[in-house]
Amino acid sequence: MAPLPSQPDPDTCRVAAESVLGAARAALADLQAHWDPAVVEDWTVHITRGPGRVVLSGMGKSGLVAQKIAATLASTGCPSLYLHPAEALHGDLGMVTPDDTVLMLSNSGETEEVVRLLPSLLRLGVPLGAITARPESRLGKAARWVFPYALPEGEGCPLSFAPMASTTLQLVWGDLLAAHRMAWTGFTLEGFAQFHPAGSLGAKLLLTKDLMSKEFPTVAPDAPLVQVLGEMTRGRLGMTTVQAAGRLVGVVSDGDIRRALERAQASGRNPLDLTASDLMTAHPITADPERHAVEAAKILEARKITFLVVTLGEQPVGVLHIHHLLEAKVL
Repeated sequence: MAPLPSQPDPDTCRVAAESVLGAARAALADLQAHWDPAVVEDWTVHITRGPGRVVLSGMGKSGLVAQKIAATLASTGCPSLYLHPAEALHGDLGMVTPDDTVLMLSNSGETEEVVRLLPSLLRLGVPLGAITARPESRLGKAARWVFPYALPEGEGCPLSFAPMASTTLQLVWGDLLAAHRMAWTGFTLEGFAQFHPAGSLGAKLLLTKDLMSKEFPTVAPDAPLVQVLGEMTRGRLGMTTVQAAGRLVGVVSDGDIRRALERAQASGRNPLDLTASDLMTAHPITADPERHAVEAAKILEARKITFLVVTLGEQPVGVLHIHHLLEAKVL
């Protein structure tokens, strides 16, 4: 590692940093002015209607961008994977089928491993797209779809050597293609959440029915205290529903029982004579199974309660407990 200068010049460093921004800004403005919507639409139609996957490939920094594009496409509902060109030349090409479509990234369009792979892809009959600064290159000439960009002189790099603006442009092309396909297919937030079940957005888009317990305790209005306690113990939710003819008429929680016992003690009534109708909270707050879980969580927090009965009409179909929301990281 070269020794650091004794006194780095702040102005020189600032100019070097701003050159990266200037190069990227100019290159992106050029791309915005010259990208071809017809080519992109043809690509989108092909990969959307085709039966196969999109296989991304590239070497070095282009390979890292290709991996990111593959991940973006996959997360937005387009089956995609990354194939290392060198590994493909040594057997991994077997994972590619004629139903697939390959999108290769190479700034020069002449990267050795990429160019060596082209004859094999053409023999397989695999449709090929290319993100490159040189449409006239061997990669560009072999591709059915070319997504070109104008490379600013020096890439914005102080040494005019390291890939900087070019990888930014490749990445933007990948995002452009993904966004176009998302709009074309009508991809929704719900679809995004389906592919991100562990993410914060996925948690926010969960529905009450996704988290609720479908097996839950229930008793009749005339059930004695002992039966109510037994049902609550078996249910392990700290509550039970009270139903009459399949209709929800109330709920009994731990707090309801404590308050009922206090009233019985104050009035001299035998607690063992209490029934579910004496204990329950009538007309409890309920939730629709299609309500977003995050909305149900807000109700629990506002009302300072720990559960909601989920109903279709007057029929209970589940119980959503605060523990369900905590486990799913909705709260």
